[in-house]
Amino acid sequence: MDLMSLADGVLPLIRAQSRDLWRYEVANDQGDSMLDGVALLEQALDNPEEMPDLGIAVPTPQETYTVITQAIRSALKVIARADDSSGIIGTACAELLELHPRAAERADVPQLKLADWVFNLPFTDELQVFETDPVAYAPALGSTGMERFKQHVEVLRAEVAKEEPGPYGLRSHKAHVLEWFDKRLAVFDKDPEAIIRTHLRDGSVAGWYVDVSEAFEEIGDIPRTVEWAKQAVLFDYGHQSRDAATRWRRLLIEHLPEEHDDAIRTIFQRWPSAASAAGLHRVDGDEVLGRIHETLEEKNSSELVRFQWKTLKNVQLAWETATRLLPEDDCIWAELAEAYTPIDPVAALRVRARVVSDALIETDRRKYRPAAREFVKLRKEARATGNAEAIALVDSVIGRMRELYPRRPRLMAEFDQAGLP
Repeated sequence: MDLMSLADGVLPLIRAQSRDLWRYEVANDQGDSMLDGVALLEQALDNPEEMPDLGIAVPTPQETYTVITQAIRSALKVIARADDSSGIIGTACAELLELHPRAAERADVPQLKLADWVFNLPFTDELQVFETDPVAYAPALGSTGMERFKQHVEVLRAEVAKEEPGPYGLRSHKAHVLEWFDKRLAVFDKDPEAIIRTHLRDGSVAGWYVDVSEAFEEIGDIPRTVEWAKQAVLFDYGHQSRDAATRWRRLLIEHLPEEHDDAIRTIFQRWPSAASAAGLHRVDGDEVLGRIHETLEEKNSSELVRFQWKTLKNVQLAWETATRLLPEDDCIWAELAEAYTPIDPVAALRVRARVVSDALIETDRRKYRPAAREFVKLRKEARATGNAEAIALVDSVIGRMRELYPRRPRLMAEFDQAGLP
């Protein structure tokens, strides 16, 4: 059997044959094709001896590197003229860029030539969204290539320094590329001061503290990793700090488990929720239940209901709390009533039927079929209880819907098709 070359097997999958990439469906098909090409390149990189099974001759490391480089060039041209709303083509481009430094190392690419390529690629990307990572390329660049790369960065720095500020403070693409390279070189050099300076910026948002923590984790500086993660959590009460709490906990579990319990207490104090309350209860036990109930009732009643239901497994208590504090919250009732059905089927089915009927108050055809299916489910559960009152209750609500909305033929048709009375 004649085997094709790696280039012949891959590049046609990457290069677009259609001129209609502005069409969403065509762009998606192209993206899928490109991902197939990426998969072949990954196979060629990791298991080249298996390529004949795919009809492709075993490539040399140099050949694999060359084809990946060509594929990147072609992929960037494709995405520049495509409607990549779904992100498939962008994913293919990103995966190609992840393969490239590995291929370069195995192919023993000339270091100076590679340094030029790594530096120049962000400036050949028409969309100006893709970057190269000198840290990933460091093994292939060696000291000679990295020194050449740093020289390019200093030339770029001088060029950016001469630029006039753009309108509304906008910066040039060169300035953004310089900022990225400075961040990555700070990590490569393992320079704590440079990492903080480049990643923290002006320290005005919690996310930048997370960036600092991630950079320190990358270089294995665990004390600073944990400290900056904690600073991100304590920065303010916004969503970035709240999200940072998950990372902080993970780091403590992995590296400083003796500090984890205190972190749990801090997180509950700052963001009381069913989840943080569950953590606090796991750490301090039943002695903090009073504090949890009081805090959640004041801050977020729906979270109190979820805590009582999901963590304490006390559906009855959760039902009573919801009845007292959340009579109009259909979101929590829709979940809770299903769990309460075995305890009091009539009360639970009354709530569940109300939630479905409330969804039909406004005319919206998209809700008709789901509502009919939910009523079928409620009738089935009512019959399963053997409770005549529960069965009559559900059927009466369905009958009421037919009385209220006789001029909604689509709704009536969905009811009829579902076999509702």
